[in-house]
Amino acid sequence: MKQSEIKELSTADLQENLASLKKNYTDLKMAHAISPLENPIQLRALRRSVARIATELTKRDLQ
Repeated sequence: MKQSEIKELSTADLQENLASLKKNYTDLKMAHAISPLENPIQLRALRRSVARIATELTKRDLQ
């Protein structure tokens, strides 16, 4: 998810997306531990998306 897309979403939407992305990341990480993923770059992309959303939520809380 791009930063421009994240800025357009409401805080409630961001919190929902954050929860679902964290769940997806955990599931993929477990699947990768059992047998290697076909595309392990997915883990990095999900981790970075989680960080982008968390950063935006923190930024909104501080304002």
